[in-house]
Amino acid sequence: MNQFRDEEKEAVYKAIYTRRDVRTFLPDPIEEDIIMRLLDAAHHGPSVGFMQPWNFILVRSAEVKKKLAWAADKERRALAIHYEGERETKFMSLKIEGLEQAPLTICVTCDPTRGGSHVLGRNSIPETDMMSTACAIQNMWLAACVEGLAMGWVSFYKKNDIRDILSIPPHIDPVALLSVGYTDQYPSMPILESANWEKRRSLEPLIFNEAWGAQA
Repeated sequence: MNQFRDEEKEAVYKAIYTRRDVRTFLPDPIEEDIIMRLLDAAHHGPSVGFMQPWNFILVRSAEVKKKLAWAADKERRALAIHYEGERETKFMSLKIEGLEQAPLTICVTCDPTRGGSHVLGRNSIPETDMMSTACAIQNMWLAACVEGLAMGWVSFYKKNDIRDILSIPPHIDPVALLSVGYTDQYPSMPILESANWEKRRSLEPLIFNEAWGAQA
């Protein structure tokens, strides 16, 4: 028996299709109870072996956010050498200012030692701790969307820079820097798609039946 009413199902799918990676934020503060709802949604993400490998570092200080933005910009400039011409111009135009604009940055970390040496499922596939952390991030992102908040995932930085800035122990993996805040520029499509960096692939060619490459 389906436990969700039609309007509840529609709300879930609306959040999935509406959620965007946002780079422009207003300075308005976020209510503490909303922040806790986002974190609780993340904490209820699925995790292999119920290891729950995540931690959340909340950064509100302008000084610390400036250091994080420096780390991201340093890596962005380093990565630019891999692109030429128009592609390089588009890459360098990708905004990272959200790290300083947004009232809150959340660093989501992964502890590969959480649960000890024999976590159910991780013995066979060690990467499941990272996969589990990604599930927590997706939960948080969907929760932010329905709360009317924008979230941006900064995905280029040297992990040791972030460890140094946030005093993260060497064995802890800083998986994501998430800028969170309100915005008046919520995009109708992914930023990289609107910038003609890439297009969403058709789903049908990605589906195989019974074995790799076997399509109906």
